[in-house]
Amino acid sequence: MPFASGYFRTSYARELRLVDTRAQAASLTVFLAALGAFPFVASSFLLDLANQFFLASIGAVALMLLTGYAGQVSLGHAGLLAAGAFTVGILVKEANAPFWVTLPAAAGVGALLGVVFGLPSLRLRGLYLAVSTLALYFVVHYVGSEYETERGFSTGIIVDPPALGPLVVSDARAWYFVLLAAAAATVVLALNLLRSRSGRAWRAIRDHETVAEALGIGVPAYKLAAFVVSSMLTAVAGALFAYYRGFVSIEAFSLFLSIQYVAMVIIGGMGSILGALLGAAFVTLFPYAIEALIEVLPTPERYANLVFAVNYAAFGLVMVAFLLFEPEGLVGIWRRVRDWFVLWPFRQRPLAGTK
Repeated sequence: MPFASGYFRTSYARELRLVDTRAQAASLTVFLAALGAFPFVASSFLLDLANQFFLASIGAVALMLLTGYAGQVSLGHAGLLAAGAFTVGILVKEANAPFWVTLPAAAGVGALLGVVFGLPSLRLRGLYLAVSTLALYFVVHYVGSEYETERGFSTGIIVDPPALGPLVVSDARAWYFVLLAAAAATVVLALNLLRSRSGRAWRAIRDHETVAEALGIGVPAYKLAAFVVSSMLTAVAGALFAYYRGFVSIEAFSLFLSIQYVAMVIIGGMGSILGALLGAAFVTLFPYAIEALIEVLPTPERYANLVFAVNYAAFGLVMVAFLLFEPEGLVGIWRRVRDWFVLWPFRQRPLAGTK
């Protein structure tokens, strides 16, 4: 049953459909039409926010597959983003490689890193696995900073806008459609992976690794596959980030970026692709919301130097609040609101002493 409406899927073929009711099809059509019209009515600031969200959503969905579904902890997400971005920067600077070469190369580098740093997951769990993935970040950070120093790119590597045939993707509106397509393709790929044998194996490993192995699931292979798929998608997100920003600098990939992506899957709701998208939207908009709140204070200039400190502190408090009071994240809130409207006016208060 997809949600608390009394509607049941009665066949395996219907279970595999992404859209299986007319209401869902109509809602999706309206949503896609709104997305298509948005760049023609939005300001440049809102377009940049939307593009940031699309980039963040690719990385958040990738991490959700690894952590939310396969149950493997990773703190090296910023390193994978940096690896994809530096792959683009190096290939553009050293070989003048085009867009259609650098993106597959970034995916290949991500897959390789996924294999190398996924191997410890076959023996390590929990905190030890998190520390081993953290090593990925420091290795990539060191290699990237050394390349910048050796080649004299003290302010970063300049990356020219990509060309798709006669079309050069340079303005925010063109990037909106490119990044929207990339984010949509990532979501569709993730949803189809989760409905496949791999997705079911990842869920089983997350819930109970020993039972999954007893049921005949090849735990080492599926763990490694989760790291490879997640790393590939993340590296592609880093490559797109390099093209969108027009430069690559190791300073753009701080350790705090890894924490932000972990926050996306926690705040959005573990084990949900929708949760990854909601978390990406929340974390993308959060710093701007803090700045807007400071601007409405009586003397905002007095707090100008405290913006970053307030942003970090508030970010940490929000993460703790979700962990304590809303462990299902934003997607849990969304489901409760949706079910309330679906069941209204028949929803009743629970009996005393029950939930």
